[in-house]
Amino acid sequence: MNHSGNPHTFHIPVMGIGYSIDTAVRVAPYGISSVISLVDDMLMEKMREFYSQKLNIPFQPISRKIKDFRAKRITSYLNLVDSMVREKFEEIKHAAIGKKEEFDRYIEMLPDFSTLKKEFNDLIAEKASINDIKKWAQQRLQPGSIDVNIMTKLDKENYVHGNTLPQEFNDAHAALRGFAESNLESSIVLSAGMNPRLYAYLENFDDFYPDQNGYLKKKIVLKVSDYRSAIIQGKFLAKKGIWVSEYRVESGLNCGGHAFATDGFLLGPILEAFKNSRNDLTQEVYQLWAQALIAKNRPVPAEIPEMRITAQGGVGTADEQEFLMDYYGLDSVGWGSPFLLVPEAVTMDEETRHQLCESTEDDVYLSGISPLGVPFYSLKGNSKDVEKESRIMKGNPGSPCPKRYACLDTEFTDKPICTASREYQQMKLDQLDHLQLSHEDYQKRYDAIVEKSCICVGLGTASLLANDLNHKSEGPGVSVCPGPNMAYFTHEVSLPEMVGHIYGKNNVIERTDRPHMFVKELGIYVDYLKNRLAPKLNPANPKEKKTLDAFHDNIKEGIRYYKELFSGKLTQLQGKVDEVLRELDKKEAELG
Repeated sequence: MNHSGNPHTFHIPVMGIGYSIDTAVRVAPYGISSVISLVDDMLMEKMREFYSQKLNIPFQPISRKIKDFRAKRITSYLNLVDSMVREKFEEIKHAAIGKKEEFDRYIEMLPDFSTLKKEFNDLIAEKASINDIKKWAQQRLQPGSIDVNIMTKLDKENYVHGNTLPQEFNDAHAALRGFAESNLESSIVLSAGMNPRLYAYLENFDDFYPDQNGYLKKKIVLKVSDYRSAIIQGKFLAKKGIWVSEYRVESGLNCGGHAFATDGFLLGPILEAFKNSRNDLTQEVYQLWAQALIAKNRPVPAEIPEMRITAQGGVGTADEQEFLMDYYGLDSVGWGSPFLLVPEAVTMDEETRHQLCESTEDDVYLSGISPLGVPFYSLKGNSKDVEKESRIMKGNPGSPCPKRYACLDTEFTDKPICTASREYQQMKLDQLDHLQLSHEDYQKRYDAIVEKSCICVGLGTASLLANDLNHKSEGPGVSVCPGPNMAYFTHEVSLPEMVGHIYGKNNVIERTDRPHMFVKELGIYVDYLKNRLAPKLNPANPKEKKTLDAFHDNIKEGIRYYKELFSGKLTQLQGKVDEVLRELDKKEAELG
């Protein structure tokens, strides 16, 4: 159901802060969509300078002393990326009669079922003239979308000379403005939950409203964990005249980066709910949206705009990709972690990429290192952790805080500071020293305090190292946040190889023991219940017992759903159905 004209049925989600910072430059000219994080304007400014020098175009730095520097930096970087992609894309279209290898690469990477590919093959079969092929390329080829991401809760206040700046200068607000004022015709992915003040701020920008022809220059994508979240947020925005063009469903725990566990709801049943209620969602939201547009004296499109449903989190084979598209009627599937091993798509230092190639299931773990207080997938032995452990060993835990994007804690200070900072950890440890705790309790609390890591720096450093850019203020430590699926991808691959793997033309997974993505996620949820949730909650407390029971029952219902699904409808698995059903029985017994 890929309606939007996107040449591909997969997309590359945001990865960390820096891993997909220039992915669009590399893949959008070939029709592949990807997402840039808008957290780090300092990194974007360095990357803008890097590409300006590389392309021999003038570079005017945007100093922190300039009013609204964060939004201006973001706008300038996005405009540069946009112009680079457009230029490369034009070259590819013209390469139909010139340097043909780039054009051939674009066509070759398209899926065999692609209308574009069939049209091109028909032209070749008909022995069309060079001019006809060139004309076709000009009319029909499309670049991938240069989308951006904001974690809505990373919206700290900012100060000048000790005075709090107005709300629109908060981090997420400024990032939103940076995108809104850019030349991009693409989407902003809003993730990590609802921020009503930020959502209301969308109303200030014309590009988020339809024009006279119903065209939305800038679109909204909501990353959601379930159908209920989608309809609540979709209606909230619709009442403001803002249309949600895509609901991007992500697995709660079988994903990279921050993991927002659902109450035991598994991805399959969640996608089933979207499949069954998609039309209801569209109709309900459209009515509210049309009323809001009328109230604002804005044009109401004659047709309901496109509403895409996409999913991501742990997908790893062409069979899984095909099933998600066909059975659930998805418009696209996100492939994140595997692209970390594609140098043509993701900039990364060699040491970190080598560690990812060597990583096993035990190496990718759900950690407590994020200053946001949300479980966060990390890779054991990454150089940022080594740096952190060295400071702890020297009796000086905590990190310098050069970027301050995660300064959200006010336990000890009037102005928020970061829980990974040296300033916070020393005050927290001083507090701990005054508590009369057993050695065991003291060590447990100590470890939880010093575990926090400076990821807002670490997640951007790899691109600085790989491009040999100044990283004096950041240091050399690299954080990396792959999902559990990373363990099954064990070597570097080219962009055409990875795209070929997604569409079943070739296979880049050497291991033969990779479980189905639904089974893998189920296992992670069972582990989460037993090892993280249950030890924290007291069954004697009625409220906490209710939480545990609901989580348990929702997983159990998910298993029942999967048994029915795999027994009947999942024909693509061929001989693997019995193996999957055995795994489901095992997990059910483990759940108790």
